[in-house]
Amino acid sequence: MNQPLSKEQQATLAHALQVRRQALERQMALHQHDQTRVEFARDLLLQDGDDAPQRASDREVDQTLSDLDLQTLAAVSAAQDRLQKDTYGQCIDCEDPIPFERLLIEPEAERCLACQSTHETSRA
Repeated sequence: MNQPLSKEQQATLAHALQVRRQALERQMALHQHDQTRVEFARDLLLQDGDDAPQRASDREVDQTLSDLDLQTLAAVSAAQDRLQKDTYGQCIDCEDPIPFERLLIEPEAERCLACQSTHETSRA
């Protein structure tokens, strides 16, 4: 059975979550060229030229990447909330501790590997 996280492990993972959040925020700014989603989409639509289909495709890619970043950012925020509530590192399904090694790889993980596998299989 896995052991609950030590204070040192929690501190390491809290730092990893903060670094992950900052990286995602920078990445989102790059995808949107430092504009809000609405401003970015509006600017692309207002551009003239023969490359409108390419710009539409580029906009879709940027928006999709931003959506993925937003989902991951929400997961990071939820993990930071769990850290504050002292439930971080506990599987949301079986309530067993999530191994530290798994959290090092994916600090926003909310399930142990067994429950994550079951969750993904049931969604397929």
